[in-house]
Amino acid sequence: MLRFIMLLTLLAGGRQTVWASWVTIAPMMPWPVKVESIPGSLAIDGSFTAVVTACSDARMEGAVARLTAKISRQTGIPMGLTKPADASRPTLRVECAAAGPTLPTLGEDESYTLDISADGALLKAANGAGALHGLETFLQLIALGGDGYQVSAIHIQDKPRFPWRGLMLDVSRHWMPLAVVERNLDAMAAVKLNVFHWHLSDDQGFRVESKLYPKLQQQGSDGHYYTQTQIREVVEYARNRGIRVVPEFDIPGHTQSWLAAYPDLASVPGPYTIGRTWGVYDPVMDPTLDATYKFLDAFIGEMAQLFPDPFFHIGGDEVNPKQWNESARIKEFIRQHKLDGPHGLQAYFNQRILKILEKNRKTMIGWDEILHPDLPTTAIIQSWRGPKFLSDAAAKGHRAILSSGYYLDHLSPASMHYAVDPLAGPAADLTPQQMALILGGEACMWAEYVSSETVDSRIWPRMAVIAERFWSPKEFTDVSGMYARMETVSRQLEWTGVEHRANYGPMLDRLTGGQPAEPLRVLADASNGLGLGPRARTRKYTSPIPLNRFADAVRPESESVRLLELAATSYVLSHDAGQGAMLREQFARWAANDARFQPMSEGNALLQELKPLSKDLAELGAMGLKILDYLGGSQPPPPDWIAAQNQELTRIQKPNAEVTLAAFRPVKVLLDELARKGR
Repeated sequence: MLRFIMLLTLLAGGRQTVWASWVTIAPMMPWPVKVESIPGSLAIDGSFTAVVTACSDARMEGAVARLTAKISRQTGIPMGLTKPADASRPTLRVECAAAGPTLPTLGEDESYTLDISADGALLKAANGAGALHGLETFLQLIALGGDGYQVSAIHIQDKPRFPWRGLMLDVSRHWMPLAVVERNLDAMAAVKLNVFHWHLSDDQGFRVESKLYPKLQQQGSDGHYYTQTQIREVVEYARNRGIRVVPEFDIPGHTQSWLAAYPDLASVPGPYTIGRTWGVYDPVMDPTLDATYKFLDAFIGEMAQLFPDPFFHIGGDEVNPKQWNESARIKEFIRQHKLDGPHGLQAYFNQRILKILEKNRKTMIGWDEILHPDLPTTAIIQSWRGPKFLSDAAAKGHRAILSSGYYLDHLSPASMHYAVDPLAGPAADLTPQQMALILGGEACMWAEYVSSETVDSRIWPRMAVIAERFWSPKEFTDVSGMYARMETVSRQLEWTGVEHRANYGPMLDRLTGGQPAEPLRVLADASNGLGLGPRARTRKYTSPIPLNRFADAVRPESESVRLLELAATSYVLSHDAGQGAMLREQFARWAANDARFQPMSEGNALLQELKPLSKDLAELGAMGLKILDYLGGSQPPPPDWIAAQNQELTRIQKPNAEVTLAAFRPVKVLLDELARKGR
């Protein structure tokens, strides 16, 4: 970390930057609105105690118990075995002005202040929601000091920028057991997210027990669904962490799992089966039949009892009009009702569903395809196709949520997500009243290419970066500081139980069949995973295909390569011998790795596809060493050598075995410098 900070300092050209204070004080994420560092520190030892006043209900008492358990896990210190010197002075006192609403509520006061000195810590909040957030900040402040674990003295004033800060998890395309959901709720709470959007039905699976329509789970789930008891458990689990649960049942499209159970709902007679591939299917519900609405009325009424949050997501995206356009009966219905084609028919459907939801005291949310002049402005629009749809919705008087730019399944770098702001782009041209309709945003984790083993690594730690965009001030955009904190927060998140780091090594070990996995790990550390679009173009997947290959183990973004790229940039600026030696050491490791990898791959079907990738990494290592020789020596490279190397880099950086070699980047930095010097 010290070397990393030195690199960043050098790259900043000696400027005084905000991120420097981030690292000095604590690697908090999201960063608070106001932070003041104070001399001194508060010791954290086995006598740690916390008490709650004013808002001391079961939720807060549970939160304090979890806080103490997390501190024990983070520090390894057994708690409760040592008595405090003064029982009347707890280590941490939590004071609330009021308990607040029983359920997490959109727009409730989530602010808090936190004051820490050598004598103790005081957390003040308007209600329980702010207190829960303050407890998570306190956890992030715990660090190892010269005399053991401690929290630096500090004053923090904090509140969120947006009231809607969510994560959408798709459990339909690949099933996610209850343990996956709950550990991700713990991690969400750690970075102050407050909405869990649960995508519970799609073509590939219907995931909730219905007692009114049991064939939904019996014939539409492959046996993988949540019982109603488990649903209530998750809702309560989330409530205790200040998180609202918003269910999504996608209608009228993406409904093949519904139609496998109840084909009479379809626009064209069945039978139907559960979807096994990805994409947009032809079958859709029939919006012209009263029987469709009678079914959905009863179903929504049943689900409304399970999910107490006032918001209910109907999906509404990617509705394929093929069956509607080919049905003479449906086309006649459109003509008689003077609807504007299939889009008008979907708007008609949405209006009827909205009335059903209102009867059950629910507010409709849908993806941006539901936006239509006939849609009442009470419906909330979730923009996934681009920021223009967000601003269009707000301009038309709808409350809106941004998801475009926050698609975690695309495996984009954290810096890309960090640059996306709900109030940027077209939204910046809205009036203040229209801007106020933009509630915040949600990151989306679609599950075509994840399993319960890999999903955490596709969400975290990048989700923490997006959480900061939703919470922290708009001006908070320094990428260097973000990455410095993200890596530390990523390690802290392990104590919540998420397995975003834990499964990486075991998955690589499994691929080697019991052989030492170090050569494979060198290759994996130098690679980036591919997201939904590129991966879909390289190989045909179906839901039963196991996600157990190298591409599934590789992380979305290689932190070691990113640091090496920074080192290469710094070396170009400073010609520091120490950084040159570090680069040379890594390049030599890459150059030698293929000789270790190739024998391991023989007779191993899962490693055979990686043989060209391994050779490319060795070539990059050798190229990097040669460039360093030319940069440090007096001999120029041969004519056309740089052009030939650039051509090779262009080839190497293309996807291979459903990953990309991130390792080309530091080599490219050095090659560009060599070309510059030769001009």
